[in-house]
Amino acid sequence: MIRLSNIQLPLDHDANALENAILTMLDISADQLVQFTVFRRGYDARQKTNIMLIYTLDVETTCNEQLLSQFADHQLVKVAPDLGYYPVAQAPANLAERPIIIGFGPCGLLTALVLAQMGYKPIVLERGKEVRERTKDTFGFWRTRTLNTESNVQFGEGGAGTFSDGKLYSQVKDKLYLGRKVLTEFVKPGAPEEILTVSKPHIGTFKLVKMVENMRAEIMRLGGEIRFEHKVETIQREHADDGQGQITGLTLSTGETMACRHVILAIGHSARDTFQMLLDQGVYIEAKPFSIGFRIEHPQSVIDAARFGKEAGNPILGAADYKLVHHCKDGRSVYSFCMCPGGTVVAATSEAGSVVTNGMSQYSRHERNANAAIVVGIEPEKDYPGHVFAGIDLKHKLEALAYELGGGNYNAPAQLVGDFLQDKPSTELASVTPSYQPGITLGDLSRALPPFAIAAIREAIPAFDKKIKGFAMADAVLTGVETRTSSPICIKRGKDFESINTRGLYPAGEGAGYAGGILSAGIDGIKVAEALALDILK
Repeated sequence: MIRLSNIQLPLDHDANALENAILTMLDISADQLVQFTVFRRGYDARQKTNIMLIYTLDVETTCNEQLLSQFADHQLVKVAPDLGYYPVAQAPANLAERPIIIGFGPCGLLTALVLAQMGYKPIVLERGKEVRERTKDTFGFWRTRTLNTESNVQFGEGGAGTFSDGKLYSQVKDKLYLGRKVLTEFVKPGAPEEILTVSKPHIGTFKLVKMVENMRAEIMRLGGEIRFEHKVETIQREHADDGQGQITGLTLSTGETMACRHVILAIGHSARDTFQMLLDQGVYIEAKPFSIGFRIEHPQSVIDAARFGKEAGNPILGAADYKLVHHCKDGRSVYSFCMCPGGTVVAATSEAGSVVTNGMSQYSRHERNANAAIVVGIEPEKDYPGHVFAGIDLKHKLEALAYELGGGNYNAPAQLVGDFLQDKPSTELASVTPSYQPGITLGDLSRALPPFAIAAIREAIPAFDKKIKGFAMADAVLTGVETRTSSPICIKRGKDFESINTRGLYPAGEGAGYAGGILSAGIDGIKVAEALALDILK
């Protein structure tokens, strides 16, 4: 199979254009072309007057070897990689130990699925509820302000990514094409097949719910076990003279104690109580950088026009997104994060007396507003020194302050962009209606973040307006605060994927500091599952 890259065609190209482009590029006749498939389709909108579709194609011809030799020095003609996934291990028939996975978000889900496919019959412990019950609790909080601290946007089957845009792309290096494995496993239980080909695939919350349920059923069919509302209260860790420990068991909130020697931690970035428990038990943890900021909302039509010009509204392009970064004069960086076209800003707290924002879209992306986090990068040594959990303390402080500024009823504090830039409180909304539920309280956001973050965002928004016309529109709305962009800690692991000081404990995914988003969390889950499977076979 031959892979052809960077085939550019106009938005309105006809059905024969791809085949004709292949014949022209390879200089072959139609009878030499056996078949072709689209591996990836994206677009180039840098020239809004001439937006082009960009294809990567996998092609089969009657003369593959000859063509690969002929185009040996051509950067756009290569051997198509083998996308088949082959498990690295198979569980022994006399399997004496079932591995345990803590957490059932994207990382835990893929870890459990791959282990089950290899015959290891994993046991999953999830502190929250199954996804439909969790959805009821989450929507209930948005409507009635009644928070369940164990069943919300952060905790429960599917993880935080369930209530998001369902983005399925990542910047991680994926030489083994494990991302393709993740996407394939998502398509099997109901995700749209287009996620295998479009350059920026997404699913959306409602489709994710059914998909997650079907994946759970497959894990159970293969011998896996899922226990909801089973929170791990303590790990048992046996000490050794060489400074290493060995995990030997878990104590659960139900009172049960489980003996185990292989545990995967896929706990997500908001399990602060579990982080503390791990530290107390001697597991090595480091502070790491993260970001803080606000959600910004514009009319989706403004973003579409800025990105696509006259092609705004074209169904092939869909709702426009953006990715922005600004390097401030003081050396800090401000960037857009988790941009949700045609979506809503959602309440994402998991702790009483706190306000946290996030963004969510459905598959259609048909809501009126576009939203994204505009966040400032901060570092442990510079911004929250003192101890390993100082970053967690900072987040907690900012989330509690946002609760106070919102009125103490889970309203989020908000401000019009024009007022924010002029440093004056907002008293009434204009043309942009904020989507955050339970509701917003207008005022002054300059108190909601540290002064350095406010200054950086004020510098960045006008700079972003030069890239996205209308970004600094006075009527746009900022809603605070966005603090859960990533984990503030890293549970360090070695090349064998085990904790550097606790044998049998495998930190994984976003909460452990090794992923950022659904796809990268799934990829990391596969890697960790494989490492654990091989270790059991030793």
